[in-house]
Amino acid sequence: MLDRFRDVRRHSVRLAEGLSDADATAQSMDDASPTKWHLAHISWFFETFLLRDHVAGYQLFDDAFPYLFNSYYEAEGARHARPERGLLTRPSLAEVIDYRTHVDSAMVEAMEGFSEELLDLVELGLNHEQQHQELLLTDILHLFSRNPLKPAYSSMAPVSASEPGPLQWIEGRTGIQQIGHDGQGFAFDCEGPRHDVLLHPHAIADRPVTNGEWLEFIEDGGYREARHWLSDGWAWVQQEGIDAPLYWNRISDPEWAEFGLCGNQSLDQFAPVKHVSHYEADAYATWAGARLPTEAEWEVAANNGLPNSGAVWEWTGSAYLPYPGFKPADGAVGEYNGKFMSGQSVLKGGSTATAPNHIRPSYRNFFYPHQRWQFCGLRLAKDL
Repeated sequence: MLDRFRDVRRHSVRLAEGLSDADATAQSMDDASPTKWHLAHISWFFETFLLRDHVAGYQLFDDAFPYLFNSYYEAEGARHARPERGLLTRPSLAEVIDYRTHVDSAMVEAMEGFSEELLDLVELGLNHEQQHQELLLTDILHLFSRNPLKPAYSSMAPVSASEPGPLQWIEGRTGIQQIGHDGQGFAFDCEGPRHDVLLHPHAIADRPVTNGEWLEFIEDGGYREARHWLSDGWAWVQQEGIDAPLYWNRISDPEWAEFGLCGNQSLDQFAPVKHVSHYEADAYATWAGARLPTEAEWEVAANNGLPNSGAVWEWTGSAYLPYPGFKPADGAVGEYNGKFMSGQSVLKGGSTATAPNHIRPSYRNFFYPHQRWQFCGLRLAKDL
């Protein structure tokens, strides 16, 4: 556990290497957080729920930090407003790194004496940190996309996708099946309890939708035809002037480019489409004469060999709701997932920014239907 703790904590700092203090401080929209805030918040989690509560004599690094870096835990009291995290020009990035060093030193010293219950809380904290590592990347990508200079976060050239071939349909399992975490290894609370579901005859695509296939949707007027869209989605398209996935931009007509962590690159037509909202994914599926898979269909298929590219999170047609028998944990940690089970849609799989140990069939990612700054794509399904 000590080795894992050190590895995860170091990786977060490595993700910030090469960023200026200004890069790490700016906030490009309400949904995103500054890199500096991510690095401090995940330290606050360990400091608050482990060091402060369970290590005798531990002194907070700074009495102001709990107010600055609490995210949404009502039980922990008042906090700085989320849309104003980018106004935290102080503390500096260097001071946040000092904060992390302070917390890490105290954690390493204390962990040898932790009970099994506290080590389980450490494991939750590390998985929480890995979630923020993914958010850090998607948030810095959005920030850099708003800069007219279009700076690249990474100097590594993207690897071109190979031609996937025609989409194939895989007949799904039917009848009573089981989904949810099976109890082996770590899982977030929302992944259980494991329970029965009833599946009707259906088929699911063998791969995600590609950029080239999405171009056909655009060229066929997909963003201009209300009949493809849910009512809320069509209102969103009209209000926001949406006509392509986030980060797509025209080089010339008809050539497209896509802005990514490696900067602006020619659109890879064979790569899975990404940065599309649930509204867009649903409209594309309707246009294609298909639908989005349910969470249960997707998970059962994944448990039985469904190919997973791991390139994009895949929208499902399922609402993010509690499983039968779900109960949040006691105390502030119980606010981790349960209270967000309203108005959001489930995504399955994982992306190139996801920690590899998080990519499992039972994992439940979730976002509001208009959000698309994450690496979100789709896979089609249909009734049989």
